[in-house]
Amino acid sequence: MNVEDRLNLLLRNTEETVTEEDLRTLLAQSAKPRVYIGFEPSGLVHLGWALCASKMRDFIDAGFELTIFMADWHARINDKLGGDIERIRLCAKYMGDCFAALGVPMDQVKFVLASEIMEKNNYWETVIKVGKVTSLSRIKRAMTIMGRKEDDAELDSSKFLYPLMQAADIFAMDMDVAYAGIDQRRAHMLAREAAEKLGWKVPVAIHTPLIPGLSGMNRMDPISGKMSKSHPDSNILIHDSAEDIQRKMKKAFCPPEVEGNPVLAVCKYILFGRGGHLVIERPEKFGGNLEFNSYEELEETYLAQKLHPLDLKNGVAQALSDYLAPAREYFEKHPENLEALKESMAQM
Repeated sequence: MNVEDRLNLLLRNTEETVTEEDLRTLLAQSAKPRVYIGFEPSGLVHLGWALCASKMRDFIDAGFELTIFMADWHARINDKLGGDIERIRLCAKYMGDCFAALGVPMDQVKFVLASEIMEKNNYWETVIKVGKVTSLSRIKRAMTIMGRKEDDAELDSSKFLYPLMQAADIFAMDMDVAYAGIDQRRAHMLAREAAEKLGWKVPVAIHTPLIPGLSGMNRMDPISGKMSKSHPDSNILIHDSAEDIQRKMKKAFCPPEVEGNPVLAVCKYILFGRGGHLVIERPEKFGGNLEFNSYEELEETYLAQKLHPLDLKNGVAQALSDYLAPAREYFEKHPENLEALKESMAQM
C-alpha cells in the first residue's frame, strides 16, 4: 500500500488523530513504525474491545510493529482486581486469549508487561523527567484516564504516578504512535507536551470512539457511559452465549436517533467496522426481511422509522452472536485462563 492507502486504513472508525499530518509524515518516512496500545488487566473483556482488536489489525495491515502493553502495576495503583498483582497478571494472560479470540494475529504482535520495562531502559529516570516538566494540576486533570475524578488523588498519592507512568511507557518503548480509546486522550496529550519540552520524539496519538453501555450514554459525560465490566447487564462479554446476548440486547436503550444509541454504535463500529452486511429478519406481515450492506443505509432506514427498534435489536443480537461465535469457540478450546480468572475473582 502507498502512504495514502495506509493513512486511510488507520483513520477509519477513529474519533481523533493528533495529528493527521504527523501521521502522514511518519508513514512516508518509515516502512515499519512502532505503535502500542495499553490495557489495565482488570476483569472480563467486553464488546468494546472488539473495536480495539479491529483497529489493531488495521495497524498490522498498514505495516506497523504492534505492541500490546499490559499495565500490571498501573492496575495495582488503580486498585483493580483488589490490587492483587498475581490476580492482575493472571488477567493479563486471559486478555491475551481474548485478542487471539478476536482475530488479532498474535504471532505478529509483541505482548509486554509493564513490570518488564520497569526493570530496564532507565524507566524511572524517564518518569522523573516527565514529572519535572509536568505540573501537579496537569497530572490531576489527567486522572480521568483511570476512570477516576481528580480528587481521588487526595486519598492515595500513588495515583499521581499513573499519568506520568503512562507517558513514560511511550518513551521507554520508543513508540511512534500511541493508540487507545478517546478516554485516554489526556494521557497522550500529556506525553506529547512533555516530549516537546524535553526535545524528545513527539508521539502521534490515535483515538477510537467508546462503545456505549447498553443502558445508554450520558451526553454530558460520555466517558462515564461507556461499555464497562462494572455494569454486567449493560455490557456484552466477548464469550457470552447467544442467549445472554439476546437477553441483554432486548433490554438495550434504543431511541429513535443516532446520538447516544448503543445499538446503532454497535452496528457502526463492530458489525460494519470492516465492511459486511446486516440482515433483519421480520415476518412478512411486518414487511419481511431487510438486508443492509452499509451502516449509512441502516441509519437512514432507522431514522426514517422504517425499522422498529425491537426488530433492530433482535437483528443485531443475532448478528453479534454470529460475530462472536469464533470467540466462544476459542474459549471452549482454551478455557484455562478464563476459568482460573473467574475462580480467582470469586474469592475477592
